[in-house]
Amino acid sequence: MKLAVHDLSKVFVTGTGERVPALEGINLTVGDEEFLCILGPSGCGKTTLLRIIAGLETPTTGSIEVDGQALDGPSRRIAMIFQEYSLFPWRTVLENVVFGLEVQGKSREDRLAAARKYLGLVGLGSFEKSFPYELSGGMRQRIAVARALATEPAALLMDEPFGALDAQTRNLMQTELQEIWKKTRKTIIFVTHSVDEAVFLADRIVVLTQRPGRVREIVHVKKCPHPRDRTCSDFVEIRRHVLDLISAGSSD
Repeated sequence: MKLAVHDLSKVFVTGTGERVPALEGINLTVGDEEFLCILGPSGCGKTTLLRIIAGLETPTTGSIEVDGQALDGPSRRIAMIFQEYSLFPWRTVLENVVFGLEVQGKSREDRLAAARKYLGLVGLGSFEKSFPYELSGGMRQRIAVARALATEPAALLMDEPFGALDAQTRNLMQTELQEIWKKTRKTIIFVTHSVDEAVFLADRIVVLTQRPGRVREIVHVKKCPHPRDRTCSDFVEIRRHVLDLISAGSSD
């Protein structure tokens, strides 16, 4: 799936009528099967941009195209994964994963087959009868990934999905997400506050300025091949460059 953002801006209006610009003049393309990270200072509009791409917010100006067609609302071809997991506590793991397929009207046989396929992919095939409260944060996030993949989207949007995890689990989930991406070849757009996480995961990193968010620079990471060594010179060099861009953006 190829996605293009054209001259996109977003202005929020408060209850008192004050206009608060969140994004300004965003132009961006995302290639088929690309892993793109969006990074920037706190409050720069990263999540707002992701929500607009997901069809959950409307831009004030500009447009988004998917494979050359205008995107004017939520699409079955795009799935979004949030930091909070958004799992139903009263449903088992398997029942959570089949939810999107129920909404789509898939048969019970097809729902179960797809759910079990993707639970196996994320390494949780033996937990289908468990409830979310019985599992760790990392396991719950893997369920959310399986649920999104089960609907067979062309693209995954991920909003700080590992932000609530401890450092060790977060690093493990980054590695597992890379493996899932290699196996499924989905287009992934991933919002994060972590420079290290972005450099580890992405083909390219979009660095935004302070609010209103504008594209400061798009950093290519492909010269640092997967699996990435966080201590290698290329990784450290790219990480330092992105940190400098963030610092410059915060002082604008």
